[in-house]
Amino acid sequence: MKTEKKRKLTIGGLYFTIALFAIYIFIMFLLNGVEWAPMVKGKMKNPDFSLATWKLFFYPHIFLGTIALAIGPFQLTKISRRKPKLHKMLGKIYAVAIFINILVVPYISLSATGGRGTMIAFLVLNALWLWTTAMGVIRATQCKISAHKEWILRSYAITWVFVTFRIVVIPFSLFLDSSLAFPIAVYLGIAMNLLFVEWRKRKNKKLTTGRKIASTNPMI
Repeated sequence: MKTEKKRKLTIGGLYFTIALFAIYIFIMFLLNGVEWAPMVKGKMKNPDFSLATWKLFFYPHIFLGTIALAIGPFQLTKISRRKPKLHKMLGKIYAVAIFINILVVPYISLSATGGRGTMIAFLVLNALWLWTTAMGVIRATQCKISAHKEWILRSYAITWVFVTFRIVVIPFSLFLDSSLAFPIAVYLGIAMNLLFVEWRKRKNKKLTTGRKIASTNPMI
């Protein structure tokens, strides 16, 4: 009972954060036009930067990223687990959204704020996104459900860097140049999210093992 309550609170917390993030994206990039965002204004100072072309890659990036973020928590609910067809359909949408996003990220990275260091950090993030999501899909096709869950959770941890990065970069930007603040925020976001998933996995295994021992050795 306590576990289910924690699950509901976690899912609720994730959706609350996603909602705040979606509002931020709307205000920052869509309400007045992306060219008014401080980040984009800096890029426009470069004579080689094409705003029209950049938009063609950036809008799908934020749209598909938000879809992937929104699908993740729902896949953890009882409703999703009780409806395998729905779970598979949403899983396919999640994977396709990421695989398309992976194709647009390299171009966006070329003009990333912070220069080459940030570009490399985003490409590393992109490679991890591809690896973890592809492994999750492969394990699903092999019907290795336990391994599939582990890899998809890692994939979602990488997807969540979409949010974590924008939070972590704020304090670093206060005292570091963007050439340092941005790549540090990317790598730290990756490390924090993946470590959290691995910690939760180990904790859940310990709880499961403890329940099994308790059930085989009932108190009299």
